Amino acid sequence: MNDPDPAQLARLVTAGAFLLAFIFGAVGNKTRFCTMGAVSDWVNMGDLGRMRMWLLAIAVALLGSSALQVAGVVDLSKSIYPGPSFTWLSYVVGGFLFGVGMTLGSGCGSKTLIRIGAGSLKSVIVYVFLGIAAYMTLRGLLGAFRVGVLEKASLTLAQGQDLPSLLSAGLGWSKGAWTAALAALVGVAILAFVYASREFRSSFDYTLGGVVTGLVVVVGSFVSPMAYTLDYLMLWTDKSKIITYGIASAAGVIAGSAAYALATRTFRWEGFRDAEDTASHIVGGLLMGFGGITALGCTIGQAISGVSTLALGSIITFVFIVLGSAATMKLQYWRMAREG
Repeated sequence: MNDPDPAQLARLVTAGAFLLAFIFGAVGNKTRFCTMGAVSDWVNMGDLGRMRMWLLAIAVALLGSSALQVAGVVDLSKSIYPGPSFTWLSYVVGGFLFGVGMTLGSGCGSKTLIRIGAGSLKSVIVYVFLGIAAYMTLRGLLGAFRVGVLEKASLTLAQGQDLPSLLSAGLGWSKGAWTAALAALVGVAILAFVYASREFRSSFDYTLGGVVTGLVVVVGSFVSPMAYTLDYLMLWTDKSKIITYGIASAAGVIAGSAAYALATRTFRWEGFRDAEDTASHIVGGLLMGFGGITALGCTIGQAISGVSTLALGSIITFVFIVLGSAATMKLQYWRMAREG
């Protein structure tokens, strides 16, 4: 049997990434899946519907990835999240600033892509500035600050920073046993909380959004792909540039959202209200680009994919994203009340 052609395999992988992201984009548009919206509904109205949808996505990703780990199908320790370098300050600062940015920019990275597909010109601007800031944080001026300052505050956990590894080293039992036990305990607890709500149980869209997101984006993130997409478009004639999994995913989300919006006649052009609205979205994009790279992920990459590996850094990032978003909303409403 002949070995597979690497070029053909790469095309199949990117095509698969585009298809999965297309589904996510369409479902995200239909179900209004939005992590910023989840925090907003909770903080401002006491409504936990979309927060439960986000938690459902986390539970699905956690149970699914842990099952694959225990079965020996995948090795989660090879992902970027449970590695030995525990850059705690990066998780705190990056997560908090990403939360601030997604509130100012009307949505996280994935929601920005969904909104572009639905006709938001505001989100196009967020996309551009997010991508620029992400690239600067990866390799440019902001990257020097990230590496030279924030990443200096770190611990090396030889066994890895995921909870199964930490508990196995400290309390015994095998890592596999702890993975199965924690995934079952945490996953079932989240599911119990999510479906304790009669309103949530009665809405098919809530379950659809949570389950599809958990299944599709467990290996995805939407911060660095935006930087690489801009890089690919600007250097189109450079033959060394290729369409990667992340680039295909970003394009797929936009296409899927656009397809749903056009099919349901909900596509609408959306522009900025005024100069202050423009500045808010630009700053939001910049903060998300910096925060997402610094924290090694966003509300999708860290808060779903990362948490599904039970990595301590991912859990911290998730908490500080929510805190940053909630604090910004409180400040915005305080300003509105004061001006009123």
